[in-house]
Amino acid sequence: MNENTSTADRMLKRAPVVLGWIVGWAWFVVAGGGGFGLILTEGALPLTHGWYAMFSGIALCPATAWLLKRTANVEASFLARFIVAALFIAAGRLALIVGPWPIGPHG
Repeated sequence: MNENTSTADRMLKRAPVVLGWIVGWAWFVVAGGGGFGLILTEGALPLTHGWYAMFSGIALCPATAWLLKRTANVEASFLARFIVAALFIAAGRLALIVGPWPIGPHG
């Protein structure tokens, strides 16, 4: 019975990590893919067309954390990546409020 308890404890400790991994990949697909789709359909300019959503998705993606750890020896926690992703979205919303920008096909 002691083995079952330790296995259950390990599963409970691992659950937030798995949940964070799922949320990170889901955000990458939804926000990152949606932002990239906007760039493809609406054009690259003005910079608010999908760029912020795409970079938000890239920031929260678990592969980004893996690449940072492997190439730059920087450990990026889920919370840090989540904050950066939220800041990208907030910056994009702020840019839409402050705009229109004088660059791009309509400027």
